[in-house]
Amino acid sequence: MEIIFLGTNGWYDSAVANTVCTLIKTKRHDIVLDAGNGIYRLDKYVDGSRHVYLFLSHFHLDHIMGLHILPKFNFKKGMTICAGYGVKKALNSILRSPFTMPLNKLKFNIRILELPAQAGQIPFSFRSLPLVHSDPVLGYRFEIDGKIVAYCTDTGYCKNAVTLAKEADVLVCECSHKRGENIPGWPHMNPESAAVFAQESGPGKLVLTHFGADRYPLLKDRTNAGRIAVKIFKNTIVATDGLKIKL
Repeated sequence: MEIIFLGTNGWYDSAVANTVCTLIKTKRHDIVLDAGNGIYRLDKYVDGSRHVYLFLSHFHLDHIMGLHILPKFNFKKGMTICAGYGVKKALNSILRSPFTMPLNKLKFNIRILELPAQAGQIPFSFRSLPLVHSDPVLGYRFEIDGKIVAYCTDTGYCKNAVTLAKEADVLVCECSHKRGENIPGWPHMNPESAAVFAQESGPGKLVLTHFGADRYPLLKDRTNAGRIAVKIFKNTIVATDGLKIKL
C-alpha cells in the first residue's frame, strides 16, 4: 500500500501547495480522498486501468473544486464518488453548464453513492462517521491489505474521530489552525490538538495535512507545526505535495 499526497492545502492554492487531495494505492484499488485542485496530479499515479473510488469528506469548495479537472482524465474502468447525504444534489448543482462539464459528458462512467446508505456497494472494507464542523462532514477508516488508514479532515476533536483512528497504521489528520488557535463555530485542528487526538487514538503514524493556506504560507510554518506536534506524538509527519508513504 502507498499513500500519496497530491494536495495538502486547505481553503485555497498557494505557492506551497494545492488544495487537499490524497491517493491510497492498494493491491487492487485506487482510492482518492477529497478532490481539491491537487487532483490534477492523479494521472501521474493512476493509469485508468482500475476503477477509481473517490471519497469526499464534505462539499466545501476546497474539497470538491478539483472535480472540474475530471475531463482531463480517462478512467477506462470508471469512477465511483462516495459522500454523505445529498451528494447527488450537491454535485449536480455545481458540475453542470455554465460552470463546468457535466458528469454525464465525461469520457468515462461516473457512479455516485450516498453514505452510509449505499456503503455496501463498495468492494472493500471501510467505515464512515460524522465529524464536527460548520457543515456536515464525514471521516473515514479503510481496512485493506492488512493495513488501516484513517482520514479525518475539517473537524474539531470528537469521539467519532477517535473511533475511526483507533490503532490505525496511519492517521491522516488536518492541521488548519495555528498553535493555540481555536475558533468557536469553525472547528478545526491545530498542531497540539491533532497530536493529542493521535495520542488518544494510538495510530502508528500521524500525518498532518490540510494546512490553512492563510495560516501556513511557507513550508517553514508547516515544519514548525510538526515540531510542536512531535513533542506530544513522536511519530508525526508533515505532509507536502508529492509526499509518499509506503506501508
